[in-house]
Amino acid sequence: MRQGLRWWKVLGLAGLAGVAASGVVIARAERRRRAYTPEEIRQRLRERHAQAGDATKPADGA
Repeated sequence: MRQGLRWWKVLGLAGLAGVAASGVVIARAERRRRAYTPEEIRQRLRERHAQAGDATKPADGA
């Protein structure tokens, strides 16, 4: 009985550690995302839009 209870405690603590680690990763990504200036974001979006437009055009010009 005591052995089964111990496994549940270990499993619960591992789950709690996983949730905490996920929160740290998400917070770090959010800080990195917010570090861009609005002009940097616009420039990156323009670059992505140009690349996407180039990828959809036919190569032979038809």
